[in-house]
Amino acid sequence: MNLRARVWDALTTVLDPELDEPITDLDFVESCTVADDGVATVVLRLPTFFCAPNFSFLMVADAYDAVSALDGVTRADVSLADHHAAAEINGGVAAQAGFVGTFGDEAVAELDELRAQFFRKAALAGQDRVARPLVDAGIGPEELAGMSLGELLDTPELARMRKRRAALGLPHGDDAPLLIDGDGRRITSEQVPLHLRRARLQRIGIETNGEYCKSLLQTRYPAGAAAGRG
Repeated sequence: MNLRARVWDALTTVLDPELDEPITDLDFVESCTVADDGVATVVLRLPTFFCAPNFSFLMVADAYDAVSALDGVTRADVSLADHHAAAEINGGVAAQAGFVGTFGDEAVAELDELRAQFFRKAALAGQDRVARPLVDAGIGPEELAGMSLGELLDTPELARMRKRRAALGLPHGDDAPLLIDGDGRRITSEQVPLHLRRARLQRIGIETNGEYCKSLLQTRYPAGAAAGRG
């Protein structure tokens, strides 16, 4: 795999925190180039000029970290285009100043808790994605409450849920319960119906928001929504 391909592969690990999807799948990468001297230049774009600065900062900073960590990359130039806070975000990420150091009194705190909040939402939504086929197959609350992850088929959705749990320090190994609350406790059979309704609502909310953002992006950039690929 050449360096440009490895840079792109690194970008696939960077998530939109609110949508829980890679920025590459969302077509948020406007361009990605690597010079002969190892300088990687990545430009990101978002669905609107006024996307929240905190979400935007996270994506640019995460992309910078992912690309900078690659062997062979001598420097990562990662920037955000067409955004009302682009100058502040780009300067802050380049200087490794952090969110508070970038926005000063406008920022209440760094973004670790915000990231964790969205991971919690994604982990809950993941329980619906993994459990829904089981429910549709007729498996009832008592059996669902007793299931562990190691009993399930190894699907992309299960792997995705394990990653979100791992990031939060929640049970994610083969012996971990399929259904857990926000503190990692196993859901009882009596709690299963309400828990799954909440998980389904969370999933629908994330996915609906994702489709809306994708439509905004296509409206804003109608010519070549996948400009960063190649």
